[in-house]
Amino acid sequence: MSTTESPRLTVIGTGYLGATHAICMAVLGFDVLGVDVDERKVARLAAGEVPFFEPGLPELLTKALESGRLRFTTSFEEAGEFGDVHFVCVGTPQRPGSDAADLTYVDAAVRSLAPHLTRRALVVGKSTVPVGTAGRLTSLLNELAPAGDEVELAWNPEFLREGFAVDDTMRPDRLVFGVASEWADERLRAAFAPILELGTPVVKTDLATAELVKVAANSFLATKISYINAMAEVCEAVGADIKDLADSLALDDRIGGKFLKPGLGFGGGCLPKDIRAFAHRAEELGVGQAVAFLREVDDINRRRRARTVDLVRELLGGQISGARIACWGAAFKPNSDDIRDAPALDVARTMHGLGGHVRVFDPAALDNARRAFPELRYGDSALDVAEDADVVVLLTEWADFRQVDPEALSTVVKHKRIVDGRHALDAAQWRGAGWEYRALGRN
Repeated sequence: MSTTESPRLTVIGTGYLGATHAICMAVLGFDVLGVDVDERKVARLAAGEVPFFEPGLPELLTKALESGRLRFTTSFEEAGEFGDVHFVCVGTPQRPGSDAADLTYVDAAVRSLAPHLTRRALVVGKSTVPVGTAGRLTSLLNELAPAGDEVELAWNPEFLREGFAVDDTMRPDRLVFGVASEWADERLRAAFAPILELGTPVVKTDLATAELVKVAANSFLATKISYINAMAEVCEAVGADIKDLADSLALDDRIGGKFLKPGLGFGGGCLPKDIRAFAHRAEELGVGQAVAFLREVDDINRRRRARTVDLVRELLGGQISGARIACWGAAFKPNSDDIRDAPALDVARTMHGLGGHVRVFDPAALDNARRAFPELRYGDSALDVAEDADVVVLLTEWADFRQVDPEALSTVVKHKRIVDGRHALDAAQWRGAGWEYRALGRN
């Protein structure tokens, strides 16, 4: 095909990243084929059902399917025939028993696609991988693809925020193109033409740098979150107020307020496993000392969960066993049903293990939580789980929870005690309504 034509796109892997990318690119006007080995997932998407919670995406899936520009398949042969640019969007979870990234799915995707690449094509990695992966996959593609070195590899890391994935895909703050040739750069620019027309900045770089960008960004964000939580530990020791400290730091232009939010810490499927994999890979490369601080970042983050349980115990007079505890939140963040490494469920499970009568509610993640942790009890609303509670614990900062009226909640609970694990509530309002209010780093 000529470089002036719109390329036909395939998206290998239709999980959170892949489904979002496939749907949004079809809505932007490209012909897109989504590919997955999971027949059930393919059938659900083809029927117009998004298999996870993401605001705005179901409506876009309907629009994309009705346009005829989006289809789904389990056939890599069909993908090879169809696509000019192939996006690899499979997961790279933490390897069992190790901090390293598990590249099983990335390797399987490339090995399945490559034998069907019979003409010039570009394979684009979007998955988060250890630096050096792209070089290895380039050799694998050239070895397995009938078109040989006519098939090139590029890397285009994703920067999706769960809950904002549609906007982050269609109006990103930047695009990073890791390429080994001008042709690959031209193909990527054609594949993102509608987004580039918005004036989106592009960083054109080499493959290794593109691989590093995502883990470097996540490491910086994780460090900022853990920094303010380390300050919360100091505030607790001296009787200072972490919220006022964070607000003061946020007014410094050099620091800024984003991700400077004290509380329960980070979780999800990216930050925790990405910083561990980054530290592991750095050690393999002999530069482990350069990022050794990430181990402490991880440790600080984990400690916030234990400290939240301590706050609940303190509010209950030193004894969790036998107490009725309402847990607000299960997802690792609001506007998501993702419970991977969710601090909320970690705290809930810990209190359950200590003998607490724990009930959990989350606006979107209840089904996932029930499947993963059937030992916990669940409810139908924030007020439902709070009935006769000895303490309420806010663990995920959904707007639903911030909007609960403390006076109304007073009529439901047994004792007016609340632990704000996310600094999401107005402390003065709750205390004014007669509640014992506690938060990490605040008296």
